[in-house]
Amino acid sequence: MPPVTVVGAGIGGLTAAVALAAQGRVVQVIERDDAPGGKLKPVLIGGHLLDAGPTVLTMRSVFDALFAMAGERLDDHLTLRPLHTLARHAWPDGSTLDLHADAAQTADAIGRFAGAAAARQYTGFCSRTRQVFNALDGPYLRAARPTPLSLAWRCGLRGLPGLWRGAPLQTLWRALGQQFTDPRLRQLFARYATYGGSSPLQAPATLMLIAHVEQAGVWSVDGGMHRLATALAALAQRLGVVMRLGCGVRRVTLSGGRVDGVELDDGQHLGAAAVVFNGDAAALPAGLLGDAMRGAVRSAVPGARHSGGVSAPQVARRSLSALTWNLLAPVAGFPLLRHNVFFSSDYPAEFHALFKQGRLPDEPTVYVCAQDRADAATADSGQPERLLCLVNAPARADTQALSNKELDACEARTFHHLAKLGLRLPSTTAQRLRHSPADWARRFPATGGALYGQATHGMASSFNRPTATTRVPGLYLAGGSTHPGAGVPMAALSGLLAAQACLAQQPGPTLTGWSPPGVMPGGTSTR
Repeated sequence: MPPVTVVGAGIGGLTAAVALAAQGRVVQVIERDDAPGGKLKPVLIGGHLLDAGPTVLTMRSVFDALFAMAGERLDDHLTLRPLHTLARHAWPDGSTLDLHADAAQTADAIGRFAGAAAARQYTGFCSRTRQVFNALDGPYLRAARPTPLSLAWRCGLRGLPGLWRGAPLQTLWRALGQQFTDPRLRQLFARYATYGGSSPLQAPATLMLIAHVEQAGVWSVDGGMHRLATALAALAQRLGVVMRLGCGVRRVTLSGGRVDGVELDDGQHLGAAAVVFNGDAAALPAGLLGDAMRGAVRSAVPGARHSGGVSAPQVARRSLSALTWNLLAPVAGFPLLRHNVFFSSDYPAEFHALFKQGRLPDEPTVYVCAQDRADAATADSGQPERLLCLVNAPARADTQALSNKELDACEARTFHHLAKLGLRLPSTTAQRLRHSPADWARRFPATGGALYGQATHGMASSFNRPTATTRVPGLYLAGGSTHPGAGVPMAALSGLLAAQACLAQQPGPTLTGWSPPGVMPGGTSTR
C-alpha cells in the first residue's frame, strides 16, 4: 500500500506519524520548512538558540505514553524539569505574586498578598476547577467529536454538577469576578483565556480548568522546547517514518472521490493511502491545498477565502496573534524567574482594543520568558540572557496589517511598561529579533497571523472547531486549530485522534486495544 502522508511536521503531525508507525503503518512526513517543529522552531541570535513560540510543557504523560507506544522512554531522550514556581506576576501598583505548583503554598502566598479571605477564595477555586476538569476530561477533551448532547450524556448524573460549576453560560471574566474580590486575582486567572488566543471577556468560564491543569505539573525542557520536536522526529524515523524537509505541498489529489496522494510544489505526485494535514484548518477553505479541499471542513474556519476575500465575520472569529521580541541581553532591576507576567492596569481595555478595534493595546500585558533561569530567583549576572517578550496582537495581517510605525510605537510602550514595573533592558541592542502578525501570517498561510485557529468565544465555539475527520474520505486534520484546541499537549492529542481515525477507516492493522492517551490543555507561551 502507498504510505500515509503527513503534511506538516508540527507537534500534531509528528505525533500522528509516531502513532501510525507504531501501529505498523508506512508513513512519510512532508514539511515545507527545513526543520521539524512548526511553532516550536527556535531562532538563532549570537550563536544561541532561543525558543520563539511555546515555552512550557504541561501534562507530560501524553508524551510518556507516546514514547511507550513505540517501545521507548521519554526520559532517555529528553530531560524535563518540573517547575515548583509556575510564574511570577507583577502589577503597575508595585505588587507581585508567585503561583506555585503546590496549591497550599499558593494559598499561603495569596493570603500574604491579598488577605485571608482571598486565600479561602483561592482554595475554593481550586476545588471548583478540579471538578470542572474531571467533568470535561473524558467527555470533551478525549472525545473525537464532542457535542453539547454527547457531553451531557457522557458526563452522566455524577458529572453534571462539575460541568455546571464550570458556568458554561458565563464568561470567564464574569465568573472570576464572582469568585475573587481582589481585582488582581481576577486578572491573573482571566489570563488563561489567552492560552487559546481568546478574550476573557468573551471566553466561557469553563476555561478556568486550566488552573487545575497547571497544578498537575509544568515542565521545562533542557535545551529548549524545540528539543521536544526533534526528539519526536527522531522517534518517528526510528520507527521507519520518512521525513522530507524543505518540501512544500501544492495540493491534495483525489481519485474516485477519495484522497490518493499529494502534488508537491515542484509538480511531483506522491501516492498516499491517506493524508493527515497538520496545518491551520483555515488553509483548506482558502484553497491552499487545491480547490477540491475547499469544502473539507464541516464548519467555517477563520480566514476562509472565497471569491470576495476574507469576510468580517471570519476575521472576527480568529484567535489572537502576537508581537514578540527575542533578545540576547543583560537584565536588571526585577527578580526574574523563568516565566513572568507584567500586567496592564486595565485588562478590559486591552481586549477591547485587540478584538473590537483590531489594534495593539495602549498598555499591553507582557509575558517574559527568561530561558536561562529556573523557578527560583537568582541575582542578575550582568551577562546577556536569552529572553522572549510577548504581547497579544490582533490577527488581521491580511485585511488590516499593522504598519512599522504602529509596531515601533508598541515596542516603545512595551519596554517602557516593563521598565515602570522594574525590569530594565537595554534600550537598543543589535541582538533583538521581532516577529509581528504579518510574520506569523507568512509562516502559517490563511490565518492572518492567528496562532490558535478560531477564538473560543461563547459556549458553542468549543464545539465548532474542525475535528480529525473531514468531508473528504482519506483526509484527516491535526494541530492546534482543530479539536481539542491550542497548546503543545492539545496539538499532540489532536495528532493521536487523527491517527486513531485514520487507523479505524483505512485497511490494515486494527485498532484493537489502542486508544489515545489523555492530555490536559495549556502549555503555550502566548499568554
